[in-house]
Amino acid sequence: MREWRWLREARLDGRVEWNVPMAELTTLRVGGPAEAVVFAGSEEDVCWVTRACRERGEQLTLLGRGSNLLVRDGGIGGVVLCLGAGFSDAAVRGNTIEAQAGMSLANLALAARDAGLAGLEFAGGIPGSVGGAAAMNAGAYGGEIGQVLRRARLLLPDGTVREAENAELRFAYRTSAILQQGAVVLRAVFALETGEKAEIASRMAELAARRREKQPLQYPSAGSFFKRPQGDFAGRLIEEAGLKGRRVGGAQVSEKHAGFLINVGGATAADFLRLMEEVQAAVYEKSGVHLEPEVRILGEDEGGTER
Repeated sequence: MREWRWLREARLDGRVEWNVPMAELTTLRVGGPAEAVVFAGSEEDVCWVTRACRERGEQLTLLGRGSNLLVRDGGIGGVVLCLGAGFSDAAVRGNTIEAQAGMSLANLALAARDAGLAGLEFAGGIPGSVGGAAAMNAGAYGGEIGQVLRRARLLLPDGTVREAENAELRFAYRTSAILQQGAVVLRAVFALETGEKAEIASRMAELAARRREKQPLQYPSAGSFFKRPQGDFAGRLIEEAGLKGRRVGGAQVSEKHAGFLINVGGATAADFLRLMEEVQAAVYEKSGVHLEPEVRILGEDEGGTER
């Protein structure tokens, strides 16, 4: 076992934990252990850990709220840098909100509502963080992060920090220049519209009711498991292939919404990977469409095989 002296002796605003099961840090509730997890407490933590890992050639995995992630059962080597609750402050200034990357989208939407600012109602039910949502241009119900994000403060792969305006970030469906360049979002500024608090709250309540009606929110999941194929919907294709309720171990295609793969109890990452492959094969055979996973798949299989 490695000593990790450089990390144990680091003076951080946050904390470090060792051999943390990734099942505890992801919404799918599966995944083997991470060697070291740094829970960032400041922007300085994020920059220092990122640069230290680069200088040492250490593997670094960035984690927000763990909502769009499948970690294999063998876990993750190196350092997992978690931008979560300890890195989640926000400030309202006029019609803008500036939020740290670890703030949850749900809390960001609530902050906008409480300030009487409209434009983030769609984000209230997305179980991710500001940083992750910006990187992948998260969206729902016709809204996307790229529509309301004005600028972002980024840590670039070369270690420099810079501000980037919306146009530079090249937002597209579930991607952005942030993701493509391997940058880390430190904070983001959202430009919103002044609105009536009651109307904003009503719209958020309406969308929440639609989610409860159509999505299997009572089970652990990663949200929509597959990307939307051009001109169609993954859930429709999966249902058309007769896969609703298909189960491998504790992983199941939701009977409520076929676009969700859920953990019905005791699932492993291997269960989800096998189910994913079965769904992809059946949909391709039925419709000729290859479904691409929207979730990030990381880590090693049990036994130490990394993919």
